[in-house]
Amino acid sequence: MSAEQVSSLCEQLVKAVTVIMDPASTQRYRLEALKFCEEFKEKCPICVPCGLKLAEKTQTAIVRHFGLQILEHVVKFRWNNMPRLEKVYLKNNVMGLISSGTQSILEEESHIKDVLSRIVVEMIKREWPQHWPDMLKELDTLSKQGETQTELVMFILLRLAEDVVTFQTLPTQRRRDIQQTLTQNMEKIFSFLLTTLQQNVNKYRRMKADLAQEPKAQANCRVGIAALNTLAGYIDWVALSHITADNCKLLEMLCLLLNEPELQIGAAECLLIAVSRKGKLEDRKPLMVLFGDVAMHYILSAAQTADGEGLVEKHYVFLKRLCQVLCALGSQLCALLGSDSDVEMPTNFGKYLDSFLAFTTHPSQFLRSSTQITWGALFRHEVLSRDPLLLAMIPKYLRASMTNLVKVGFPSKTDSTSCEYSRFDFDSDEDFNAFFNSFRAQQGEVMRMACRLDPRTGFQMAGEWLKYQLTAPVDTGPMNSCSSVLFLSAKTGEGLCSIFSPSFVQWDAMTFFSESVISQMFRTLDKDEIPVNDGIDLLQLVLNFETKDPLILSCVLTNVSALFPFVTYRPEYLPQVLSKLFASVTFEVIEESKAPRTRAVKNVRRHACSSIIKMCRDYPQLVLPNFEMLYNHVKQLLSNELLLTQMEKCALMEALVLISNQFKDYERQKAFLEELMAPVAGLWLSPEMQRVLSDPEAFISYVGADNKIADPVLEDPSGLNRSRISFCVYTILGVVKRARWPTVPEEAKAGGFLVGYMPSGSPVYRNPCTEQVLKLLDNLLALIRTHNNLYMPEMVARLGETFAKALDMLEVEKNAILGLPQPLLELYDSPVYKTVLERMQGFFCTLYDNCFHILGNAGPSMQQDFYTVEGLATQLLSSAFINLNNIPDYRLRPMLRVFVKPLVLSCPSENYETLVCPMLGPLFTYLHMRLSQKWQVISQRSMLCEDDAADDNPESQEMLEEQLVRLLTREVMDLITVCCVSKKGVEHNTTAAVDGDDDEAMATEVTPPASAELTELGKCLMKQEDVCTALLITAYASLSWKDTLSCQRTTTQLCWPLLKQVLPGNLLPDAVSWFFTSVLKGLQTHGQHDGCMAALVHLAFQIYEALRPRYVELKAVMEQIPDIQRDSLEQFDSKLLNPTLQKVADKRRKDHFKRLITGCIGKPLGEQFRKEVHIRNLPSLFKKVKPSLETDVLENEDGEGLTALFEP
Repeated sequence: MSAEQVSSLCEQLVKAVTVIMDPASTQRYRLEALKFCEEFKEKCPICVPCGLKLAEKTQTAIVRHFGLQILEHVVKFRWNNMPRLEKVYLKNNVMGLISSGTQSILEEESHIKDVLSRIVVEMIKREWPQHWPDMLKELDTLSKQGETQTELVMFILLRLAEDVVTFQTLPTQRRRDIQQTLTQNMEKIFSFLLTTLQQNVNKYRRMKADLAQEPKAQANCRVGIAALNTLAGYIDWVALSHITADNCKLLEMLCLLLNEPELQIGAAECLLIAVSRKGKLEDRKPLMVLFGDVAMHYILSAAQTADGEGLVEKHYVFLKRLCQVLCALGSQLCALLGSDSDVEMPTNFGKYLDSFLAFTTHPSQFLRSSTQITWGALFRHEVLSRDPLLLAMIPKYLRASMTNLVKVGFPSKTDSTSCEYSRFDFDSDEDFNAFFNSFRAQQGEVMRMACRLDPRTGFQMAGEWLKYQLTAPVDTGPMNSCSSVLFLSAKTGEGLCSIFSPSFVQWDAMTFFSESVISQMFRTLDKDEIPVNDGIDLLQLVLNFETKDPLILSCVLTNVSALFPFVTYRPEYLPQVLSKLFASVTFEVIEESKAPRTRAVKNVRRHACSSIIKMCRDYPQLVLPNFEMLYNHVKQLLSNELLLTQMEKCALMEALVLISNQFKDYERQKAFLEELMAPVAGLWLSPEMQRVLSDPEAFISYVGADNKIADPVLEDPSGLNRSRISFCVYTILGVVKRARWPTVPEEAKAGGFLVGYMPSGSPVYRNPCTEQVLKLLDNLLALIRTHNNLYMPEMVARLGETFAKALDMLEVEKNAILGLPQPLLELYDSPVYKTVLERMQGFFCTLYDNCFHILGNAGPSMQQDFYTVEGLATQLLSSAFINLNNIPDYRLRPMLRVFVKPLVLSCPSENYETLVCPMLGPLFTYLHMRLSQKWQVISQRSMLCEDDAADDNPESQEMLEEQLVRLLTREVMDLITVCCVSKKGVEHNTTAAVDGDDDEAMATEVTPPASAELTELGKCLMKQEDVCTALLITAYASLSWKDTLSCQRTTTQLCWPLLKQVLPGNLLPDAVSWFFTSVLKGLQTHGQHDGCMAALVHLAFQIYEALRPRYVELKAVMEQIPDIQRDSLEQFDSKLLNPTLQKVADKRRKDHFKRLITGCIGKPLGEQFRKEVHIRNLPSLFKKVKPSLETDVLENEDGEGLTALFEP
């Protein structure tokens, strides 16, 4: 190779790099230049001299960076094939670059420093310590040359620790060699880091005041910062003894640096990592030195200085770090105190609490929230919670909470000092709102803990605050933009609060405070210690308080509920409470107003209804004596058809049903329910309604969905018809949901509810509502059938022009599925003008859901009386399961969740054959067919990705459809799992999780629960061939559908128990191959997710081990796996098929199997086309360990090996 060759190549490379980086280059030029550079890196034999030439100081920074990148590429991809002399040549030149090939520390670009340190680390990873024993000495020598070199040495040490310990990006043996050598040399490394830090900080402090020395001081400061960053990379994992060595010299230095503005953030970061260390309690004891006078003084003075300098981002970041340090200190104290270690209460505990409280009262909402978890830990701690200093802090903490619960600090506003800080922490008001809601919930938790220690103080403060709010004048604040003149006509023009009004945010905070504190007081104090008189006084003040402001009234109602437990001591106050609540049920801002109600008004009315229900549910004995008064109230309200919405009417009826459960007399309750439901029965069973409910065309016309409407906001001729249907359905649902027999068996027997016993000996009860509800069942099933038939194309065509989209999803539902945030500032004070189309969509959606809720509740509610209805299976198949092909996914999901699942779960085993199997068989077969088709479309779509602009917004439409298929898949798999598999000790309640996030934290080591067995129902279903086939095919096919969550659940809970059930029979070889292939396909799709991968590998292993001895076909499947090692497979098979060999440990067999199938485990997109880096193992540093015990024991057939193990 000649110098000319190198020079001319370098010239070409410089041109190419210039073209790549020049914004004015054309796309084609840039691609050609890029291709030239990449080919050069891959193929050119003279990369090293070219790289070194391009990296010379005389070149521009961009060219030097490219030259260094070439060298990095050589080390990463060509090192294994380089001659030794060339490696030494490259190593010496790179060290030469560090020594004299870079600009000075203040001038050099950071990306040059970064790539240079990377090259050295890549060489270290390949050669140290075996072939490069003097590496640390060389770095030490370099660092003596000056600040520039020292900083680069810091970068190298940090990068090395990150690659080896933090990210572990190299093979196991190399990692172990390097980490153990680092550990052996840690004392030297730590001493080097500390000395470097100390020397540079001392020089910096000496010179920073002298302007002439400014550049020198800055250079020392840079090295100080680098040393702190490097320390942060080591403090996390080195032995704690290094951190606490020499009387905690490191911690002392870090505390001193907290008052050095340029270095304080780095120092706080290191301190935080040190104080957050876990490990043996004994080793952590020295960390308590930070509670000493000196450390406390430095921490507190640094906090005061940073806070005193106003809101500057740098200081604010530092404050956050300091706050985290104090939190971590609190956690260490909680761990060490009261454990077996002999740590005493620190003398500065009071000082610590004061400083911690200062963060809790800081204007920044983020800082306030950061302290909550630690307060909770302190209040919960068995020793600290009895400490007088902490108990004295409770009133102060509660006082601070009274301020912190007030929802101010929106980044877009300026009405509080918190707003300025929020602009640093939150991107939008929505962000802040979500944060504040979880912060408030957290505070509620901690306040309850504080009140457990001191219940009276909290109650006293709540009482004072409540009295103050009841007498304070209402301040609505400046008019908000949203409540512009447009809406004032809907009110009286008088000022009502918006959700930002000063009065409302205070009421809201006070209400949350009193609710948390009072509920805790009732839990903590004994009955005779409760301050009943004070509570009743407060209740009277609240009941006498009158307001026309809906937002404030809503808070008043919450306070009534919070204080209601006092009424259990003085029942004579119950009528007053009821009157207050009933007055709010019909609340209006302006009586007889024609405008629609505002959202705030609707909320108050709903709130009052739910308060009444809650009271009747939680205190039925208390309300029972006033039943007649309650009943008359409700009758009066129901007599006026327009006074209440259907939902409000039904809520009140539900409350009555709840109280009627306390009659504990079957005949009396039955008579009452008959009277209550008479209007519904009259309407529901009338000939006209019967005609409407059973004929889709008549139904469309009756609810007005075939009209064309001129004014879609004000005109709605069929509104009343719809509300009549809704009223009936709501009422049936309320009664089915709430009517029950007494829970105490003796009371149920005495009241006439017991009708006999099951063969198993469990009692059979009758529900007083059964007769009424079963009378209405035929028409309900007719309505469901009609509703399903509305989705037939010819029926959809009959919808009027205005209502073409009446059966579509509501916007709210779409947003929830797409995970879009709800707009934060709901216009509480604007009337809810819904178009008639929105009202129609809401009607269809609610009606559909409620009908299925009734069927879902019918089983648990009426039990045998429902399950033994003549021909129930046929009736359900011909109504709920009709026309499923046309029913969209968003309607099918709730049907499975709210109807099929509860119906099946509460069904007695006697009815499996007659009801459940005939219903689930066809359903599961259909669902499998439907889901397979949907997933096929999705996978084809992702393969083609063709441009399709048919829709006005195709992307979001596709995303919505895809997400719906995912959710439906989860629903179906959940239903199958619940029906078939019993998980020991696990609730069957997975509905919440079904809608859960995709990024649920997935465990990396998943072993299916050993106790996952088939339920009785599962066995019954698996006996029927067609159902059995549908279940197995659905479970195994779903493994390669692109839904990680569903795949992981199905793999861990469902696949093996189902397959195990059919193992004793004769499975066809093709079927066995298909099951096994399905699991491998699942690995191809989901292998990139650790949780799924572990579960699928385990399942594949189980199948192969169980079935390979009977089916040689499985080996043929294995042989098709890309890159499989045949000899290794033969070895695995021979061990598996030879029963005389003692089995190797389960884990080792599984690891062997996993290595065999690696070729089909999918990788993340980012790794699929990555060029592999191969780092060779060097000769082992450590002596070979004796052969493992297992083989020894096996060789000693007569068992001598075993006895030898136990000899001294």
